[in-house]
Amino acid sequence: MCKLDWTVLPKESRILAMVTQKDRVAVIGAGIGGVAAAIRLAAAGRDVTVFEAHGWPGGKMRIVGSAAGPVDAGPTVLTMRHVLEELFATAGASLESHVTLNPLPVLARHFWRDGTTLDLMPEPEANAHTIGAVFGVRARSEFLRFETETRTLFDAFRAPIMDSAHPDAFGAARAALAKPSVMPWLIPGRSLARMLAARFSEPRLRQLFGRYATYIGGNPLTAPAVLGLVWQAEANGVWAVKGGMAGLARALSDLLERIGGLVHLNTPVAQILTSGETVTGLRTADGFEFPFSQVVFNGDPEALPYLLSQAEPRKPTPRSLSAHVWTFAGEVAPEGLGREALAYHSVFFADDPVQEFEPLARGEMPQDPTIYVCAQDRAERVPDGAERFQFILNAPALHRAVPETEPPCRTNPFARLQTFGLKLSPHLTDQALTTPGRFAQLFPHSQGALYGLSPNGAMATFQRPQARTKVTGLYLAGGGVHPGAGVPMALTSGRHAAQAALSDRISAPMSRPTATHGGISTESAMTGNAPSR
Repeated sequence: MCKLDWTVLPKESRILAMVTQKDRVAVIGAGIGGVAAAIRLAAAGRDVTVFEAHGWPGGKMRIVGSAAGPVDAGPTVLTMRHVLEELFATAGASLESHVTLNPLPVLARHFWRDGTTLDLMPEPEANAHTIGAVFGVRARSEFLRFETETRTLFDAFRAPIMDSAHPDAFGAARAALAKPSVMPWLIPGRSLARMLAARFSEPRLRQLFGRYATYIGGNPLTAPAVLGLVWQAEANGVWAVKGGMAGLARALSDLLERIGGLVHLNTPVAQILTSGETVTGLRTADGFEFPFSQVVFNGDPEALPYLLSQAEPRKPTPRSLSAHVWTFAGEVAPEGLGREALAYHSVFFADDPVQEFEPLARGEMPQDPTIYVCAQDRAERVPDGAERFQFILNAPALHRAVPETEPPCRTNPFARLQTFGLKLSPHLTDQALTTPGRFAQLFPHSQGALYGLSPNGAMATFQRPQARTKVTGLYLAGGGVHPGAGVPMALTSGRHAAQAALSDRISAPMSRPTATHGGISTESAMTGNAPSR
């Protein structure tokens, strides 16, 4: 199939040449889900172009500068490595030849203010031993039961829910029914917090495993009990990406270009063009129109009505959690917990989880939040001097009716960590703190929610948008789409979108692109000298 590289043609030739191409696919957004879809489509021989509004690939996998170098300001936890391996294999490449992944011997280190510390590891028996040593024989037995039940849940839901483009509640229920011991996890209306209270006599273990609901933007006080299975995604292993998670996004973007796809950064899309109920192309923010027979939208689904110029946006839906994210360089003091205390992933728990999550459920910031710490340079050793850190403090998304306001960050995380004995000397910049309001600006119509729709509620999993839409030739990918939030799930959404597009191979009506302002001599991010990968 003939490929067109717009960057090497005169501007007029680029525009005219595009009208001769049929069965071309546009991907709006270079987030992980969008790039995954683009790689699969390009590997299948489709002519794929990615349009990204920002100046980097990866969407929420962005970086912020610091005195110690660029710091990951987005996802930090990489699980389910096999999903990445399969994506690279689809493109005829190996994961190892493009990305270096270091398995972490400690999944996460957990701290409480009473001095208790607990490491979780990839081996169930090692975890049982450690939990028994810290919390006693009863806690060890309770963990082994929890481990068995959540493993059964994870295995039961994997094929009919996570791996399926169309989640099958009955299929998951049939798989679960084969193990009656897990049925209490599926009781409608039973929250994760309530279920954990029935499984663990140790409050600190209830708090620890309840935290996994926040991995997908949920609140353990209201999230369904079945979300206990989220622990199993991490229990299978966690990897640190050499070069950071943003390095993974760049590697995927490079892989796409290596197999013939195009990625245009700093090129926002203003409208998806349709004829009736069929996609015909898109219009960039600078007014140029380009024909495409199919479009994959990798953004918050709440933005779609605006891109489709629909008179009525969708009915407001409950949103997931947001966060206050700190990214900076700093030094750990040798006194107190000391320089050796932190793992790559560390969690400093709130004193009372109820006092943390009840305010979040009301749309308020808690005064005593849990603080997640990613020490990005500790994948292999404890660095000397300044190192890179990311802190995450859960926060509510913005209220749709009052988008200009957001809950204040009441907690100074550095002062809070000193109460645990961790003393940091941070080097803060103007960009060190990203608030829900800033996330809302970066990702339009998201309200700052980092995980799309709220996962709270028994049917939340089945209410997420799926890959195929009602508009012919329009598909969805990303963490706001089934199967949900998290890097492996976003990658899986890309697979679903690509499979739907390939099975619906169509030829949309072609129309001559036009520039709606400035004439064709006007420079644009598409046809001018803007950064392009």
